[in-house]
Amino acid sequence: MHRITLVDDDQNILTSVAMVLEGEGFEVTTFSDGASALPALSQGEADLAVLDIKMPRMDGMELLRRLRQKNDMPVIFLTSKDEEIDEVLGLRMGADDYVRKPFSQRLLLERIRAVLRRRAARLEPETEEEADTIMHRGKLTMDSLRHIVSWNGNPVSLTVTEFLILEALAQRPGFVKNRDQLMDAAYDDQVYVDDRTIDSHIKRVRKKFKRIDDGFSSIETLYGIGYRFTEV
Repeated sequence: MHRITLVDDDQNILTSVAMVLEGEGFEVTTFSDGASALPALSQGEADLAVLDIKMPRMDGMELLRRLRQKNDMPVIFLTSKDEEIDEVLGLRMGADDYVRKPFSQRLLLERIRAVLRRRAARLEPETEEEADTIMHRGKLTMDSLRHIVSWNGNPVSLTVTEFLILEALAQRPGFVKNRDQLMDAAYDDQVYVDDRTIDSHIKRVRKKFKRIDDGFSSIETLYGIGYRFTEV
């Protein structure tokens, strides 16, 4: 049973969405603001979080920022029609998807399932036939079934989106991937992102690797073209 955490200051949304998700077999926990949700989410007490952006005490953006310091839990934002800038910023900060209010509860359910499928595809137990799904590129090792990444033997925690972008680059070292190709690899067709969103993801991935290896330089930028992975 998947555990979903809903965070929204609208009690009607919390109640109605929780009822729908519980009816579909999810275990649901609700919070009315980011500050009260942070301790539980930081401890990984959910498989996915649905966060409203505009909330008292701690808004969704700040909650996501703090959450990303702790873990790579999948996150879906709830946004209003006039919050396009917030949607873009949320994706750049590491959210996996967004749904605009007012929204169809069926649409939200489909988006939740889609993100969980992406996550589950990298967490399934490995069989002997699946051993070749572990990719080695110099110091980089990626286990796509378990969503595990390491650099020179040291673990690196990536979000689902960051993992998919790095995987797309590392599959063909030395070959350039433009931003459109990376968007196709990392996002559902129904999610629109711009070039700068991909750039932001790349920046975060580099930062995470540099925490382990200050000399990390395997993701190269080819200005005006895209990015490529170089084996070390």
